[in-house]
Amino acid sequence: MSSQKVSEVPAGNTEPTMVDVAIVGAGMAGTTLATLLGRAGRRVALIDPHQTHPDEFRAEKLGTGQARLFEKLGLDATVQPLMTPMDDIHVFRLGQLFSRERRLEYGFSYGALINGLRAALPHQVPLTVAKVAEITTGPDKQRLVLNTGAIIEARLVVVSTGHSEALRRAVGVRRIEDSKAHSLSIGFDLAIAPGECAFQTVTCFGRRAEDRIAYLSVFPIGGTMRANMFVYRQAGEPWTKAFRKEPQKMLCELMPEIAAQCGNFKVGGPVEIRPIDLTRTEGHRRDGVVFIGDAFCTTCPTPGVGIERVMTDVDQLHSLHIPRWLETPGMAADKICAFYDDPVKIAADENGMRASYYAKAITIGTGLEWRIRRLRNNTARQLMIVGRKMKHLGQRRSPGLA
Repeated sequence: MSSQKVSEVPAGNTEPTMVDVAIVGAGMAGTTLATLLGRAGRRVALIDPHQTHPDEFRAEKLGTGQARLFEKLGLDATVQPLMTPMDDIHVFRLGQLFSRERRLEYGFSYGALINGLRAALPHQVPLTVAKVAEITTGPDKQRLVLNTGAIIEARLVVVSTGHSEALRRAVGVRRIEDSKAHSLSIGFDLAIAPGECAFQTVTCFGRRAEDRIAYLSVFPIGGTMRANMFVYRQAGEPWTKAFRKEPQKMLCELMPEIAAQCGNFKVGGPVEIRPIDLTRTEGHRRDGVVFIGDAFCTTCPTPGVGIERVMTDVDQLHSLHIPRWLETPGMAADKICAFYDDPVKIAADENGMRASYYAKAITIGTGLEWRIRRLRNNTARQLMIVGRKMKHLGQRRSPGLA
């Protein structure tokens, strides 16, 4: 973006740039943290290899609670113009309209959102476009050598590089896979304008456990109707390959109850597929460096708790831990561990992981407990649907009151 600030540190500069905090990775976690620290008057270096964030398929919708996190951090004025609000959600279960929910949600393009956040960075926090070539950490000072030759010295390094492994390996931190190939996120545009769709927003849950579909969500982003589907399948299996080849045909067969209202699922662009692993970090309790967001642990996007977990990290760091750490000399591991042992952070991470496992088990779990839960839930939902139909029929037959 033309308004984005870019660091003017010259290539090959041998005089270190001194900062309080160096943040590596300018995605959602890194950029929001840099903004908040910059507003508080901290000296911050924000480093990322891309001047413009690529248009990658990541999170594309958030709910009211997650939007309030941006408001709490004073970022709502920045992000709201970059998102499309919606407040009328038709929910389908068991192949039938189950409920109509009036709550506020927002659709957004992840790349556009991150670039908008970058464009709103405080003037004193420019984006340094570079990669970290070398890193040295210690109890007092951290030293980053960039591939441009520039050197940054900081009291604290924050790693917010998402799934990237290069810096993690350089620091000596290990990523542990707790559930490899846990799920797939599938995204695509529909060849129908928002005003032409019968529903403003629709969520359709899978009807059968054997289909391995959690749910499909169709919602507007600007002038496009976007679809996100979350499934418990493998990227290389025949079903996934067939879906990529013929998404319209398969969706019309899987969810005929909403096909016509959604333009018969005619797809208006490529099908994007993102495999999801559940991971955590080991070896992270060390001097001078802290890992946040997906660089620390990853959860499944199906239950919609990822942004809450990331923004909790940002909130706790900027409002509590970093101010305390900078008040006294040194940045040894005992200081850093206060963040990892923060009960608010622990609760957010544990909730994200617990929700990730539960969403999969309640959708496709084969154990007796999960089959009984699905039967109980589906029976209750079917009774609710029948009850609504009978009530509606009774109202139609009753004479109107004068």
